[in-house]
Formats: sequence, structure tokens, C-alpha cells
Amino acid sequence: MNLWRGARLAYGLRLQERSWLLWDGGCCRRGCSSSSSKQEEQETGPPEFYDVVISGGGMVGTAMACALAYDPNLLEKKILLLEAGNKKADGQLPELYSNRVSALTPGSAAFLSRLGAWDHICNMRYKPFKRMQVWDECSDAMITFDKANLLEDMGFIVENDVLLSALSKQLTAADRVHVLYRSKAVNYTWPEPCLSPDMNPWVQIELADGNKLQASVLIGADGPNSVVRQSAGIQTMQWKYDQSAVVATLRLAEPTDNNVAWQRFLVTGPIAMLPLSDDLSSLVWSTSHQHASDLLSMDEETFVDAINSAFWSNENHTEFIDTASSILKTALTFLMPSGTSVRQLPPSVAHIDPKSRAIFPLGLGHATKYVGPRVALIGDAAHRVHPLAGQGVNLGFGDVASLSQHLSEAAYNGEDLGSTNHLNAFETERQRHNLPVMAAIDLLKRLYSTKSIPLVLLRSLGLQATNAFVPIKEQIMAFASR
Repeated sequence: MNLWRGARLAYGLRLQERSWLLWDGGCCRRGCSSSSSKQEEQETGPPEFYDVVISGGGMVGTAMACALAYDPNLLEKKILLLEAGNKKADGQLPELYSNRVSALTPGSAAFLSRLGAWDHICNMRYKPFKRMQVWDECSDAMITFDKANLLEDMGFIVENDVLLSALSKQLTAADRVHVLYRSKAVNYTWPEPCLSPDMNPWVQIELADGNKLQASVLIGADGPNSVVRQSAGIQTMQWKYDQSAVVATLRLAEPTDNNVAWQRFLVTGPIAMLPLSDDLSSLVWSTSHQHASDLLSMDEETFVDAINSAFWSNENHTEFIDTASSILKTALTFLMPSGTSVRQLPPSVAHIDPKSRAIFPLGLGHATKYVGPRVALIGDAAHRVHPLAGQGVNLGFGDVASLSQHLSEAAYNGEDLGSTNHLNAFETERQRHNLPVMAAIDLLKRLYSTKSIPLVLLRSLGLQATNAFVPIKEQIMAFASR
């Protein structure tokens, strides 16, 4: 039954009904300005108005601000970015790599290039990879992905700090968006469904320092525990995986081209090694909470041995599964010789960077709606996925590209930016893309979390067949690269 949980998520969310009321300038609900608040405005002056307020200055929120800042249709619009943290000082990159990285698809790289941020990344540091090899702990089944016989890049590994720094530099260069650092919204007031002349039609935002703002549209980019989402009354479907991810920066036993992203599905969870440089890689090991805690407390030598064993050990192989997989591989090689892949061996790990080990819990979450009255959710505020496919920030950048396009069209047509017409179009477009991805990731996570022989045999045969049938692999790569 658990295998179908992801599918039920996708089906259930498609049946949801929008519950807000529409009006010519957009949609609105509860908490409008009363006559007493109007009197207060007359005494203190109305709150400062912005056409767009973005709550959350992480990678996705800053990308949203960049996209709006460089859009010619929005040049006359006032845009504000609220960031709870301090402004990052511009300076040289630290010698040590960060342990938090993102695997960017070619689609995300192209999006960042359009914003002008990719040049900053290239001037700092990143690592392209040309191949991805995925294989099973319980059998010899594997699948590889590459483009044009390794002539094109499959993706790019970029530190999150580098990504955010590049986007911040580009945002500063635009000089179009007002950024409030060390600012936190403590209260949101939403317009009523039926407006009278003395009612305020905008979203009211109260900051922790007492300042008040109002906006035509509020964009929530404030992470999985989004205050914007909660305040707007948007529900989420979520569950915990009873897993944590252990991350670290690995030093390889010897320098190589290091242009392959490695991932092995263990029964306890997937382990991935992503290239950072010729002799460095980034570890993302998803496993049980207890095992993750044990990995964190191990001495370096024991931890390194555990990593190498996780990539190399055949302890969970069975003779029956190996025999069946071998027979199928022989048959597929005979029927589709062009679809066979050469198995590569992952590099050995020699050391880890000091203090690079860290741990964070994993889960899945999805907002039942991405939009509401004068509000839109993007990134982790709208959806949270398992890191096994490296899709988290890519889905967020996809949200940014879609929403910024719809807001641009609204501005070009002289429409209210908070109107439900284009907000609904954004939601439909992104849910049609995000839900199948999330359901597939959840299904893969559950399918590979068992040693049951029938399921191991089923997934092994499926993986080998997919690997041999090139058109299917090309479709998978095309969808994932968007």
C-alpha cells in the first residue's frame, strides 16, 4: 500500500477545489481594514505600498527578486525583498567547500544565465558532470545517464553559498529591488471578499520592528515552515520519512576527471557522491535517524570506511537475484546492443574535510494550493522533496521562472498583479510539472527501501530494461533537465 502513497498524493491534489471568491481586481478575504484602522492610518500615514513583496531571501526568493528586477515590463513596479538574516559581505570564497550543494539541471543553468547570475557562478566555482550512474545495493542492476556520448554536460554541482552569492550580486547590480535585511514579518492581514469604499484592498504586512507595509501581491519563499502559507490558511499534505541526510565534503584517494555523479540505492536509503573538483566530492547519505547519528559521531577513519563500504559492498546480493539479472542483461544485450552501458567503479574516499559533517531530517510536503488571495508560494514553501533526485532547488527555480512570466504578462496588459487569473495559471502550470516529479521520487524512495525478493527482482528488471531502452532514458533526461 505504501508504494501507492505518492500516486494518491498526485490524484488527491488534482481533485481539490479553489475556495476563494473572485473579483475584478483579484481575490480577497478576511481581516480587512476597519474604520478604526482607517483612523489610525490618518494619524500615522498609510503603510508604504509595494507592488510585490517577497518574503524570504534564500536562493529561490533572491532568484525571484532578480527575475522581477530585470523584467522590462516591471520597471515601474515597486518590489521589496524581506530577508531575516544579515547581508552577506562580498569577499573571497573560503578555501574549504561548503557541505551544502545543489545539483543544477541544464534548464536551471539556462534560467540563471538569463538572469545574469551564471557568469558570477563561473567566476567563483562549480563543477559540471557528464554522466550519472545509479545502481542497486541488492543486485547488479544499474542505469546510466549521459548526453551525446559525454560531449554535453548532464548538470552542474554548485555550493548553495555560491548560488546565493551570485544571485545577490546580480540583484545588487540591478538596483531595482529594495532589500530589507534582518526583517521579519510577524503578522499578515488579508482583504475581505466583499470590499466597500472604506476597505483596504491590499495585503497588510506588519514587521517585527513595528513598521507596516502593504502589497498588491505577496510571494512566500520562506521555506518548508512558511509563515506566509500558514497565515494565508493554505493547508499542506506532508509526512516524515523517518530518515536524516548526512552531508560532508570528501577528499578522494587520488585526483581524477571526477565528472560522474554517483548514487547507490541502499536499503536504508540512497547514498550519493557528487563531484566538486578533481579531488573533492560532496556526500549526501540518506539513512535512518539512528544510523545518521552514529555516522556523525564516528571518528574519521571509521566514517570513511563506512562510505567506501556503502558504495562497494555486495553484502546484500543474493544468488537468485544475481542469476536472474544476468540472464536479463544477456537478453537485453542481444536484443538492444546499443543500449548497453559500461559500468564504472566509483572513486575511493581517503579523508573528509574537518567539521564538514552535518545532519538534517527528511520529509515530503506539498501545499494543497500554491496561490490564494493576493499570495503565491514558491520553492520549499510550496513543496518539499527527498534529495535522492536532486530536484529541490530546480523545482523552486521552475516556480520562479513561471511566476515571473505570469506577473510580467499581467503588468504588460495593465492588470492587477494580485489578480487570480494569472496566479491560477501559475499554479496550474507548476502543479502539472511538480506533482508527477514528487510522486515519482516518493515511489522510488519506497521501492528501494526493502529487501523483499519479489520487489528487488521487479526493480532490478525494470532498471535494466530502462537502461537498455534508449528512447525512454532520453525522455527521462529531457523531463528532468527542464
